[in-house]
This record gives sequence, C-alpha cells and structure tokens, in this order.
Amino acid sequence: MGTQLFLRTTRSVSLTLAGQHLLEHCRQWLNWLDAMPDELQQINAGVERQVNIVINNLLYQPQTTADLLTWLHQQFPFTRFQISRQVYMGVWDSLLYDDFQLAIGVTGSESLSNNISLLPLGDISWRFVVAQNHPLASHPVPVLSDDMLRRYPAINIEDTSRTLTRRVAWLLSGQKEIKVPDLSTKLACHLSGLGVGFLPERMCRPYVESGALVAREVINPRQPSPLSIAWKNAGSGKVVSEIADIFKQKDSLVSGFLRMVDRPAEN
Repeated sequence: MGTQLFLRTTRSVSLTLAGQHLLEHCRQWLNWLDAMPDELQQINAGVERQVNIVINNLLYQPQTTADLLTWLHQQFPFTRFQISRQVYMGVWDSLLYDDFQLAIGVTGSESLSNNISLLPLGDISWRFVVAQNHPLASHPVPVLSDDMLRRYPAINIEDTSRTLTRRVAWLLSGQKEIKVPDLSTKLACHLSGLGVGFLPERMCRPYVESGALVAREVINPRQPSPLSIAWKNAGSGKVVSEIADIFKQKDSLVSGFLRMVDRPAEN
C-alpha cells in the first residue's frame, strides 16, 4: 500500500494509526457483507432503501412518530427513514419539490398532482379563544366584530413553504401579527393573554372547560380544515404502501396523529 501499517520491535508487533484505521474499516466491510444478502432480498421485494416522511405540525405527535418508526424499523430493518415537520403549505411543498415520498396531513382533500395519491383523514374544527383575563373574554356583545378583534395581536404559526405560495391562517387587515414556530407555542401565547386567534377545538377544549381559555363567537369564524395523507405513485414501494394501508385501516398505531381531527373521514 505504500503506507506503514505495523510497528515492529524485537519483542512485539503493533498497528500504526493507519493500520488501526484500516482494521476498523475492514470490520465495517465484513459487517456490511454479512448483511448484504438480506438487504438485496429486501430491495428485490420492492422495499425502498430510503423513505422520507413529512408530517403536518397540526398532527405531529412525538410518541406516535416514535411508535411508527419503531414498527417500520422492525418490518424493514434495512430501510433508512427521515422525518420532517412542516406547517401549512410546507407539507405539500416537501412532497412536491423535495425528496419526500409520503406526507401525513396535507391540506385539502384533492391532490395537487396526478402523480400523488391522496386519502382524506378528516377535518379539524377551530375555536376562537382568548385567555380568561383578556379584555375580550368578558366583552358584553355576543358576537365579536372584526373591529374588536383587530385591536389585539393575532398569534400565527408561519407557513414553511419555500416554493408554493405561503398562506396565513387568520389575520385581519391592519392587525398586528406575532409568528411562532409551532402549535405548543401558539397555545402558550393564548394562555398568557399575549394575543388572539383560533386553536383546534380538540386542543383548546380542556382549557375552555377549566376556565383557562374563553371561547367567543366571532362574526367571521374559521372554517374546518380538511387534511389528508398523500404519497407519490412513482418511485414508491412497499414501505409507503404499508404506511398508507395503516391509515386506511385506521390502525391504532397511527391514531395519535388524528387526535386533533374531530370530524374523521369516512373512507
């Protein structure tokens, strides 16, 4: 090799740093060769080597994600997985323009591409809520007008789309906007009285029942948001198909992703 691999003395032989490096790589190569037959069988069976999954911030659940990944790793031990969390049109953006094969929680119930299959999951209903000590909580009018709401900051999660046009969930003309990175932070801002806006009905229900948040009727309520699971037809294999089947069967493995969905789709 032209590189010294051993140090010889009259009594012993030891590896140089280069020799140690070569030995470690040889061990890795042997492990790789041992696993190669099973990996090749998996590829021949139509199992993808890499599967990237994007999840809508509204549906993302760490434990459910971990449970799904654990199950997938057991079923497909040679497949590599990557999970990304995106907001609003950022979910579609990742599926259409990045190297993602499947999306959990794209907005809408119709596909944006002929190459993408779609399965409706259901709708998320929204409630306009404010903190219990917020001025709007005890306002005497039964229905709050836009002029009343405009006086207070809107708490929004920024759309993460990079290619598709970004959308704003709710913001009145002339209203101050405060952008936060995720749903948990948005909830915390509502509870602290920082601003106003809509939260998923299922998320805010226990806080409304405890009195920490107050739900108010507004003149222009936010309409329910339909969400779906979507996956690419071209290039997708057995792993993507298995995930789609889990959702079609409403398996308990993925039920945590649907905790915000209060109007499930009838598939």
